[in-house]
Formats: sequence, structure tokens, C-alpha cells
Amino acid sequence: MVDFSLWDILRNLLLAARWTVALSLIAFIGGGVVGLLLLVARLSKLRGVDRAVGAYVQVFQGTPLLMQLFLAYFGIALFGIKTSPWAAAAVALTLYTSAYLTEIWRGCVAAIPKGQWEAAQSLALSFGEQLRHVVLPQALRIAVPPTVGFLVQVIKGTALASVIGFVELTKAGSMISNATFQPFLVYACVALLYFVLCFPVSWAAQSLERKLHAPRR
Repeated sequence: MVDFSLWDILRNLLLAARWTVALSLIAFIGGGVVGLLLLVARLSKLRGVDRAVGAYVQVFQGTPLLMQLFLAYFGIALFGIKTSPWAAAAVALTLYTSAYLTEIWRGCVAAIPKGQWEAAQSLALSFGEQLRHVVLPQALRIAVPPTVGFLVQVIKGTALASVIGFVELTKAGSMISNATFQPFLVYACVALLYFVLCFPVSWAAQSLERKLHAPRR
């Protein structure tokens, strides 16, 4: 048993929390970019593309994230590529995030009245211009709450990366708990840090939503 003070526990957990934040940002930014590309491809109505993207979404939504992490970690190695828990976790969470975000955003775009598309077409705008100038700005207002809500899920989902050896907040908590034999104290601190990470995101989303829906004078 190692004699750890409360400060020692918090300090080590804070160091591990950096990797939780980094992995969350990589997954959300990377997943957002891939998700936006998939959304545009799906809206383009190219032959077979909508079905292919739909299958991609179903695969990642229909399988556990834990399984996806295992497949990324052990599957990449089958191609002779040396991988690390960090790289495997980043790839798996990016793909997982992209599948959910493209579906969330597709629903937001579908909520835009059909007349807006027709009005944009009547102005002789190209497909890209219709999205950029007419559809996406309106969809953005609808998309803020579910998008940020999913970001909170991504932050909490990084805890599963511990199963492939990635030392983030939950993995560090497990290691400290095994060393100190104080699981209640350690995991209470872990829960507190997750709350500290997630609450500002939720609060910022509510603030942004109020601004986007504020009446214009």
C-alpha cells in the first residue's frame, strides 16, 4: 500500500485528465470533419452514396464502442502496422464520433423546410452554395444542443480507452486505487473531474443556444 494524500491523488488524476481532454478534442474535431464530409456526400444524392453512408452509420451505431476499440487496436496490427493505445483510441473514437455526428446533422438538415431548398434553387445557386448560404446556417441553430450533448458523451466515452491500455482519467484512477486501497476516495475524485470537464461544456451549449435563438431586433 502506497501512502497518498488527497493532493497526491488529485495531482496524478489531473495529469491523466490532460489525455482525456486531448483524446476528446481529437475525436470530436476529427469526427466532425469526417461527419461533415459524409453529410455532404449523403445530401449530394449521388447514386449509391446515401446507401453506403447509411451502412457506415449503422455499423458504428449498431456495435459497442468497446468492441470498436478492440478491433482498432488489434485490427490495425494485422496489416503489419505497429500501433499504440493512443493511436488506436484516436482512430476508433474519431470513426465512432463521425457516424453519430453525420446522423445528428442529417436530422437537423432534414428539419429545414423544403421551401428553403426550392428558394435557393430558384436563385440559381449551386448545391454547395445552397448548403453554405441557405441550409447549413439554419441547421446550425437546431444542431447546437444535440451536437454539444454528444460531445459530453464523447468525453465520458474516452473512459473505455482504458481497456486497451490508454492511460486517461479512468485508467489512472484504477491504477491509483490499486496502489492506495482507497477506491471510494479515488473514484469520487475521478467522478468530480469528469463533472468539471462536462459541466462547462453543457453550460456553454445552453448559453450559445440562447444566443442563436434570441429574437433579432
